[in-house]
Amino acid sequence: MNQYQLPSQEKKPEYVRSNFNEIAKAYDRFNDWNSFFLHRSWKNWLVKTALEEVPNASIAIDLCCGTGDITKRLSDQKNLQKIYGIDFSDQMLSFAFLKIPDESRVSLEVGDAMNLSKIKDNSADIVTMGFGLRNVENLELCLREVQRILKPGGAFLNLDVGRVRPKFLKYFADFYFFRIVPLFGYLLLGKGHEMFDYLPHSSRAYPDQETLLKILEEQGFVGVWFKNFVFGNAVAHIAKKS
Repeated sequence: MNQYQLPSQEKKPEYVRSNFNEIAKAYDRFNDWNSFFLHRSWKNWLVKTALEEVPNASIAIDLCCGTGDITKRLSDQKNLQKIYGIDFSDQMLSFAFLKIPDESRVSLEVGDAMNLSKIKDNSADIVTMGFGLRNVENLELCLREVQRILKPGGAFLNLDVGRVRPKFLKYFADFYFFRIVPLFGYLLLGKGHEMFDYLPHSSRAYPDQETLLKILEEQGFVGVWFKNFVFGNAVAHIAKKS
């Protein structure tokens, strides 16, 4: 049995940063393999829904942007005047720079999703996160920062892991997520990269769909709803700032 242990909350930020730096070059292929390329359609849906929720949006911020998948999709929306991609892993960002055209509308920056002091209050129409919220040290602090930087009427869209529904599929989903998914990482980069064990195990410490909805409401978001993908293997939460 795998004896992997998650890092403590205090050690989590540096652990996540250093390990994402290590696997950055294989991260896109890893996502393709473990989701059977479905993550691409989930991210398409997220950006499409963001523009439906805030049709007159001009400024979008993609937190924990990683290699820039969602940031790139936002940059393809010509009505957006400014797009920021922020991540605390410089190696992940280096691949985002390769993916996203060098243009004045897009800024890629190293930053911490729990401390966005460079971003003004009420300045963003859209804030997105893709598979990043479960990696922050303090989820509530991160959501408070999102709430602060959003304009009234702005939307927060978060894509991350969920709990499989219905229950009879949970055993098979857990076997795949905890046993098979790490093997994809080992095939890409070899054994010794703990991040491929961290990624599935971190889901156990992350709120389920209904709990995260309640947390968002407790943080002051309104009109919160979520959409499950593949029976809840992944889930998108959509929340507005009143």
